[in-house]
Amino acid sequence: MPPVRRVRPADAARVRAIRLEMLADSPLAFLETLADAAARPHAEFAARIAGMSTGHRTAAFVAEVDGRVVGHAGGQAAPGQPELTVVFAVYLTPAWRGSGLLDALVEAVADWSRAAGRQELLLEVVVGNDRAVRGYERLGFVDTGVRVAHPTVPTLRELQMRRAA
Repeated sequence: MPPVRRVRPADAARVRAIRLEMLADSPLAFLETLADAAARPHAEFAARIAGMSTGHRTAAFVAEVDGRVVGHAGGQAAPGQPELTVVFAVYLTPAWRGSGLLDALVEAVADWSRAAGRQELLLEVVVGNDRAVRGYERLGFVDTGVRVAHPTVPTLRELQMRRAA
């Protein structure tokens, strides 16, 4: 199992590569399109990665094998909800799905969240993405019953899941 660690500024190109992969592989699961991400200047992306490498408001964690990022998960403090971290951009390269790496990535976000004083995690999953829902349920997330509009495809819905950090 590859170790999971917080991103570093030097990871920008590798994290950008997995970001483009995740958007190509699962275009409905994330908040931007592949075209938008590919068009973003590298310097802007690098600044975003640098911002997630320190602090308690937002963070990203990666797993790397032979210089290639194979897993990613992020966390962000929920505005106006001091006890809550929103888990975002969870992705595993297909070869690593079902390997247990999801657990390690989510636990890294949970550890960071607790260290920042936030005791609960929230994430959203596209309704119908049953594999992801099952994976998150296995990690202790519970469907809250709340459904929200998908941020980029208004005809889709997302379900919210929560668990203790």
